[in-house]
Amino acid sequence: MSASQSQSNNSNLDISGVAGFFGGDASVSAMATVHIYEGRKWLGWYNQPGSYEIARRYGQLSKSRFWDALYPGVNVDPATLFGFDGTQGPKYTGIHSGTNMPKTGHVARLFMESCKAVSAREKPAPGQRITTPCSVTVVYLTDIPDETLYPRQRRDIGSILALVPILASIAACVLCARWEDWYCFCMIVLGMIASGLSCYVIGMGTLTFRHPKRASEAPPGDGLLEDESGLVVVKGPEGAVNSITRGRFALQYTSEPRYHNIGLCSMLLTVQFLAQLLVVPQGTLHGQIVFLSSLACSWAYSSFLSSIDREGIQRTMLTDEVLRLGHEQLQKFELGTRTSMVVFTLLLLAPADTRALRRVLDDLLPNDTDVWNQFKDEILQCIESDFQDAHQRMDFSFNFDTKAGTPLIDTLRSDAQDAAEMYRRYQR
Repeated sequence: MSASQSQSNNSNLDISGVAGFFGGDASVSAMATVHIYEGRKWLGWYNQPGSYEIARRYGQLSKSRFWDALYPGVNVDPATLFGFDGTQGPKYTGIHSGTNMPKTGHVARLFMESCKAVSAREKPAPGQRITTPCSVTVVYLTDIPDETLYPRQRRDIGSILALVPILASIAACVLCARWEDWYCFCMIVLGMIASGLSCYVIGMGTLTFRHPKRASEAPPGDGLLEDESGLVVVKGPEGAVNSITRGRFALQYTSEPRYHNIGLCSMLLTVQFLAQLLVVPQGTLHGQIVFLSSLACSWAYSSFLSSIDREGIQRTMLTDEVLRLGHEQLQKFELGTRTSMVVFTLLLLAPADTRALRRVLDDLLPNDTDVWNQFKDEILQCIESDFQDAHQRMDFSFNFDTKAGTPLIDTLRSDAQDAAEMYRRYQR
């Protein structure tokens, strides 16, 4: 053996210890895209970094004493693990049904985020009082989704770009074979196999959307979604509203509920990580550099995939494929004060049972003083009298049959008049 060869064999980058951890978060996030992009599950055949982190995270799906001992942690639902479920949504109040849900789920939150992105159709008129601008979005639901839907996967350049790390890993194998560095060659091949099989098995899950069957003879589903950003008034049949308040995305695997196939893939990734610790240091300096280069290329691709707005894709699935909403079905209005926003919301929900409107009014304006209670009573009386004749809705106005009161109630009445003006603009 020549001196140069001996020096090459004795040189060591000591990268084996970090190969299983480097880029773990990006790799885990990139793996979650296999259910979104068409053909993505077939394109994981590259030497991917972060094998230990992927194994630890997805190994928690498998349910048995063996898997729980190997990958301890809470056994979560696949949809929650992959970001399709598990978050809390806004409060929902059903006007006709009397439903009161302090917290909804992930789908309602996605829907609320979609409403935030809508541009305001109307804003406060010049001269109206403005404290903290508040928005009200009116959504008209017409289609009742099927109880189970299968959102289509997207086609994107992200799947085609997978060829870059795949070709880089193949090139790294060719170079290692040419240099007769079989240690690094075997580790790159093992990484490609472990990553490819894991991507395929995890990608076998079928993304579905489900919501409960609506009750027969159910009243209209008109209701109110509320969070800190504003209000959303939903109008439509109970089944359509149900898909927002009670619907959820789910991932179906043939191996559920134990998910042993995912556990086996996690074990393979763990074996890859342990083998890297032992074998890569035996390779040559050139082989280790090539091995690290293949990881860097795969990490760059994983970082690109992890930067994709997966939640934005879910919102598109919800509005376009589940609810089938057009732009004309969403109208957003901005008002200058919270009082104006609440009164405008009551007008949108009317005509409805006065007791239901009172519950909404007390919930949105919880102030419980004599002045506020007087104002609330006046509002409800005006709404009840003016909406008795549906033909007068275009000419709706507040005619307070009271004498001038305190500065506070005069201000509140002014806010109510602003809401009435916005409602007339809404009716045009």
